[in-house]
Amino acid sequence: MRLVAIAGALAGLALGSGTALAQTFDKPIKIMAPYAPGGNIDVTARIIADKLREVTGTTVIVENKAGASGMIGSDIVARSAPDGTSLLVSANSLVAVPAIYGNAPYDWRTAFTPITHIQRVPAVLVVPPSSPIKTLADFIALGKDGKFAVADSGVGTTNHLAIELIGEATGTKYTLVHYKGSGAAMIDVMAGQVPAQVDQLNAAIRNIKSGKLRAIAVSSDKRVPQLPDVPTMKESGVKGLENFTFATFTGLFGPAKMPPEVVAKINEAMVKVLKDPAVVQRFADLTAEAYPTTPQETAAMFDAEDKMVVPLIKKLQIKPE
Repeated sequence: MRLVAIAGALAGLALGSGTALAQTFDKPIKIMAPYAPGGNIDVTARIIADKLREVTGTTVIVENKAGASGMIGSDIVARSAPDGTSLLVSANSLVAVPAIYGNAPYDWRTAFTPITHIQRVPAVLVVPPSSPIKTLADFIALGKDGKFAVADSGVGTTNHLAIELIGEATGTKYTLVHYKGSGAAMIDVMAGQVPAQVDQLNAAIRNIKSGKLRAIAVSSDKRVPQLPDVPTMKESGVKGLENFTFATFTGLFGPAKMPPEVVAKINEAMVKVLKDPAVVQRFADLTAEAYPTTPQETAAMFDAEDKMVVPLIKKLQIKPE
């Protein structure tokens, strides 16, 4: 009888927790992915939205609003009511883009409420299958005169900064072709209109595995299991890249001045989402690592990124086009 009573009590607690969670989410949630469909931010937003619908019991919609390297969509969230119904998925570029533009419509530190980290993923250098580039050393050799074109997902995005970091480390420079999202860039690279691209691995891996793109090197510390034959940039033998690693990490944000209890409930829901085995596997299949953090830990991650990339942006005098 005692075991039955305990089991009943635990079931009641679980039901009560679920009911409280559902009561918190009694309106549809809109998740802003401030870039074009097909890239890392868009893919990430859609993975968490699928599970968040189940966890919260409410409608969750992903909206794409590309432009100004993510600032247009981000500003929409910054100006939204802080009631938990308007959320933003953003990457490291949340701190880099305002430093590049100078006249950003918001200060990332005061315009948003950090909720949780979502996932992190390395960058990958890709070329069309017919490209004569076989190694990272080949790619670096083409960057000596600044004329070789490389696509990225927009000024100030992590893809852009990865190229700049590679150039800074190796003394090379490229003609950067900035798109409004990595999906559009990838289409042109596959078509041979641009000879190379730096992208997040989770956005590019399907086209790599299907043979539409060829991966040259990844920026992770170790080779990724899904692409065991693709070397890391550290393995390239290129001077300056002996210890080079880089990752894009994404976080979930809301507008400023969200009530602490609302932030706590969304964080609670996201912990459930990001610890769900199916979600963990979906990110793993895309070479990304999913894990939740507290709002405070999320803020600290982006603050550390700010301290690293903003000085680089100023040194290189990166400006919007």
